[in-house]
Amino acid sequence: MSASIAKSGSPPVHPVNEILPSGKLFTLGFQHVLVMYAGAVAVPLIVGRALQLTPEQVAFLISADLFVCGVVSIIQSFGATRWFGIKLPVMMGVTFAAVGPMVAIANSNPGVEGARMLFGAIIGAGVISMLIAPIVSRMLRFFPPVVTGTIILVIGVTLMRVGINWIFGNPVGPTAPKLVDPAHAEWLETVRAMGGTVPEVPAGLTLAPTFSNPAYAAPINIAVSAIVLVTILLVARFGRGFVANVSVLIGIIVGGIIATFLGMMHFDRVAGAEWFELVTPLRFGMPIFDPIMILTMTLVMIVVMIESTGMFLALGEMCNRRIEQRSLAAGLRTDGLGTLIGGLFNTFPYTSFSQNVGLVGVTGVRSRFVCVAGGAIMIVLGLIPKMASLVESLPIAVLGGAGIVMFGMVAATGIRILAKVDFQRNRNNLFIVAVSLGFGMIPLVAPNFMMWMPHAIHPLVESGILLAAIMAVLLNAFFNGTALVAAEDEARAAAMAADGGH
Repeated sequence: MSASIAKSGSPPVHPVNEILPSGKLFTLGFQHVLVMYAGAVAVPLIVGRALQLTPEQVAFLISADLFVCGVVSIIQSFGATRWFGIKLPVMMGVTFAAVGPMVAIANSNPGVEGARMLFGAIIGAGVISMLIAPIVSRMLRFFPPVVTGTIILVIGVTLMRVGINWIFGNPVGPTAPKLVDPAHAEWLETVRAMGGTVPEVPAGLTLAPTFSNPAYAAPINIAVSAIVLVTILLVARFGRGFVANVSVLIGIIVGGIIATFLGMMHFDRVAGAEWFELVTPLRFGMPIFDPIMILTMTLVMIVVMIESTGMFLALGEMCNRRIEQRSLAAGLRTDGLGTLIGGLFNTFPYTSFSQNVGLVGVTGVRSRFVCVAGGAIMIVLGLIPKMASLVESLPIAVLGGAGIVMFGMVAATGIRILAKVDFQRNRNNLFIVAVSLGFGMIPLVAPNFMMWMPHAIHPLVESGILLAAIMAVLLNAFFNGTALVAAEDEARAAAMAADGGH
């Protein structure tokens, strides 16, 4: 339906502004929720565990994320004054682009204190993003497909490490491949207890882990991850339409059922969780505002807003609605507002989910009120702690099989965007991708490379995503310049290609 007529003789209603019957509105809105759900809950799981929070605290992060997803989706789709909201069918969720920097901050500052620092950085970046939104809307020239494609590729490759660790076990902690041999530890304690009869044990002496850990790469975990992965691939191959779009969610559900039968999944915390609980702001205490961390997250937000720009332009074309500069600035300002709200409500930076943009193309339904309904459903889910506790109870092996697909799709999206880049006539584009990709791999291959650098700049340089983004922008400016030639068309084409990453 291209338009509907409310009453005889009244002007036609644009499909974007069409209000569908309540039953259809709920069904289509729930469809959008299912498409984004797996990606929406992945980030709080990753960051919460990197912060070494308790299971109850991680479950709260999931609830807060779902709640803010809903609030910001409503603001973006419905609009709030002329300053906020693109007023198109957009579902908002936590961006994977911020995961690398956030995990780096979490690893350096674990616990509640680290959470307060992280949320302070997110709040600061949200405020700055709202202020610079009109400027960023004019920065497309600095982010052609060769830059955005490279950045998204590095995001996917960086996140792949998380998915692989979900399968085999984290390289540190209880699932580390090697542990200190208990016999060696007992010997060292005996020597220390001998006092003056033997030379004093040097201060800071620790034993090297040499004992193979049976919890690492456990065959049962690998088997569960493989079943989840195979399920996703089978659904993607043989499913049609909406079913294929939720293949990852189906795979996780199948994995959860199998894990339950194998005794790997326990529901004690689910049973103890409340059926209803309000999501309260500043749950972890007053945020800590670190200037370098705020700068780090602001750089991430600039990249996120450029991605959103392309997404909005592509969505405008799909909806047959031209996106004007003021509307674009309002949409990007909402990215910043969502990030500010996220920081206040103990969650993370927000952007438009490209899977949902792709769903608009699949269903042909362009009403923004469908995403308003989807936002309302997300708010309700965020107010049900049992739902978040259920997700938190999933064994990481279940998430591992899904992580390979989710994060691999982000990398594949970057490759799809790069496929539209002219490497034949402009070989300099090869240098941009090659060098930027190399810089993005530095923290993965040599995580201690900044050990002699000032500690204050560590948040800026320990994320491969940021290093790759900075290098790609600088090298593109060096080789190709920054002329504003078909920037909107290129961004739109890149966003059309990016229907699997966010």
